[in-house]
Amino acid sequence: MTQIKIGIVGGGYMGKAHAAAYASVGTIFETNLRPVLEMVCATSDTSAERYKTKFGFNRCTTDWSVLVNDPDVDAVIIASPQSTHRAIAEAAFALGKPVFCEKPLGETLEDSRAMLAAADAAGAINMVGFNYIRTPASQYARKLLADNAIGNVTYFRAEMTEDFLADPDAPATWRTTGMANGCMGDLSPHIINCAHAMMGPVKSLSAVVQTVHATRGGETVTNDDQAQFMMEFESGVSGHIHASRIATGRKMGYAYEIHGSKGMIRFDGEDQNALHIYVREGDAANQGFRKILTGPEHPDYLPFCQGPGHGTGYQDQIIIEAKDFLTAIETKQNIWPTFAEGMEVNRIVKAAIDSSEKRAWVNVADY
Repeated sequence: MTQIKIGIVGGGYMGKAHAAAYASVGTIFETNLRPVLEMVCATSDTSAERYKTKFGFNRCTTDWSVLVNDPDVDAVIIASPQSTHRAIAEAAFALGKPVFCEKPLGETLEDSRAMLAAADAAGAINMVGFNYIRTPASQYARKLLADNAIGNVTYFRAEMTEDFLADPDAPATWRTTGMANGCMGDLSPHIINCAHAMMGPVKSLSAVVQTVHATRGGETVTNDDQAQFMMEFESGVSGHIHASRIATGRKMGYAYEIHGSKGMIRFDGEDQNALHIYVREGDAANQGFRKILTGPEHPDYLPFCQGPGHGTGYQDQIIIEAKDFLTAIETKQNIWPTFAEGMEVNRIVKAAIDSSEKRAWVNVADY
């Protein structure tokens, strides 16, 4: 086993999740590369020292460039605001260091393209943080599609719905300022990534992006609350996506339905350890959905638990990401989703916003 020293930029919600993942991934997946939490970067001395002590890092800093340039930091995890992603990634790639970046990849499509170009020029390992697609159930859904289990796919419908801003009287926060922090920048990338994973590239789309609550606490909201768009995939399959941060009652509405000529697959992130499958075969009186509980036979489940139906959780998705990133570094082979996927997701976001403004269908190839 070989040690690899990890530097994490950001110690907040996702910074903590990644720290916990890298502290445990070696044991859970018995990886050949064993992470050491070497350095964490935060915006203040107080926060940096607290993250260092609480999360178990060897060192801390308030300057991300110190972390990136430190010779003892072997790989960089970016869990800071989107506006910082490009500069950090470009600096790390200039040194040939592997980079894992939380979604969305860049604050803008231009940033994402520049980050991808920097990764390609350096020939460095890169990965973007789309954790929800890594549940054992969704990994299994992708296998079912590859195995033609529901026949020719005819329609795809998906949503990423939550209600953390459903109350119109909730005050303005950083989440209500700037398009990168709106629903299209924050929530929709996950479900666009899901569409890519299940259906492949999007050819064209028609979107409506809305700011439902224009003011909060007397302050103007400068980003969107919800969006919906129709899509045509390059395969010819049609689909629909809905994303919302004001979907009252929804807490983790990462959900999809995939219809095929022989059956259907249904998943809901609020029940992430189950996949519902309908296969049109046998006596019609006995046809119906089967609820499959994930277990050791499903991808990336067994390292966590030997018992079927016991389930995995949100933090486990981040641990699976960490395993994939370490495997990519060890084998020197990128593992999807890479920066290329992050850029493609940003491209769909840009196309959808433009489509909404034009009230027209747009071709993704134009972006």
